[in-house]
Amino acid sequence: MSQAMSTAAEGVRDGTGDAPETRGRETAPSQGSAPGPGTAPGRKPTASRESAPGLGTAPNRGSDFAPLLQAVKGQGLLEHRTGWYALGIAVNLLALGAVVTGMFLIGDSWWTLLLALPLAVFWSRTAFIGHDAGHAQISARRRTSRAVGLVHGNLLLGMNEAWWNDKHVRHHAHPNHVDKDPDVAVGALVWTRKQAALREGFARWLTRHQARLFFPMLLLEGIALKISGFQYLSRQPARERALSALLLVAHLGLYTALLLTVMSPGKAVAFALLHHALFGLHLGMAFAPNHKGMEMPDPEGDRWGHLQRQVLTSRNVRGGALTDWFLGGLNYQIEHHLFPSMPRPHLRLAQPLVRAHCAALGMPYTETGLVESYRQALRHMHEVGEPLR
Repeated sequence: MSQAMSTAAEGVRDGTGDAPETRGRETAPSQGSAPGPGTAPGRKPTASRESAPGLGTAPNRGSDFAPLLQAVKGQGLLEHRTGWYALGIAVNLLALGAVVTGMFLIGDSWWTLLLALPLAVFWSRTAFIGHDAGHAQISARRRTSRAVGLVHGNLLLGMNEAWWNDKHVRHHAHPNHVDKDPDVAVGALVWTRKQAALREGFARWLTRHQARLFFPMLLLEGIALKISGFQYLSRQPARERALSALLLVAHLGLYTALLLTVMSPGKAVAFALLHHALFGLHLGMAFAPNHKGMEMPDPEGDRWGHLQRQVLTSRNVRGGALTDWFLGGLNYQIEHHLFPSMPRPHLRLAQPLVRAHCAALGMPYTETGLVESYRQALRHMHEVGEPLR
């Protein structure tokens, strides 16, 4: 686990909840300021600053989050659940082993491609474990967290955990901030009309149709994650880079050896493409509902306090145990952003506390069904590209 992610995870325990570079500089926004430029055009912002009374007065600055933090700590919800994670890791490894065993039993047959689906599903479970390790949810020991992250990210998935943690800690510090959150930076997709206006050529065409192309593009995400991880190696310190590179290469070698041992080269390539497409789609479906189409802070406006910054930019997804499992606990996105080091099984227990606290402050708490969350995210992408059509 990167030093930045570990420090950020510890920050929430002392009530800061920010990445190291923002600690101690939290200020509450002023009342009545305009909504962020990233708010979907032509509709009322999902959550406006005016709807959170009491957040913009200097005497209350920094105080809105403290009572909630105290209540959460009082119920022991920030305590680690190492045993719960150990059991989950063991079950996931057994499931992966069962799929691989099934591949050998079926052998060189096109029927083996059917196992690409369960393998993609359990790879996503593996990614969720690596995500939680990066947030220090599994253990308070940095070495343990990093070891879990390296095994689950680099070795099992071929995804550089150092790259993911660096990117993810910046996202958590400034969610939906167009200048600071890498998840809403200009890439294959754009998230504001200002970004869209600068697109040219093929990128302009892509932006015009990005809403309908979003899910098809997720089919490439599994491969893109690997490429980004290798590209990040040059930015890592020498010793860290050597270990990360060794595990990434080992993953590719083991994965290739597995497929070529079980199947002919043609079937192996088809299996790899299908497997990574399903993996990218599953991960994208887990992350897409969290922030897309939610409030985007004004880069030139007042800095938001921790509570407002995390709640107004995040969306929860309603559902039962199956939704929790499918989305890896990320359906409690508001609670996760407020308390990134909170173990996954405690997020649903913290939800009533967070919802009640937001209600007492008059702060919007956004929660939708899974299908509705996708509809809202796609609507935002469609509206961003509308001026180009």
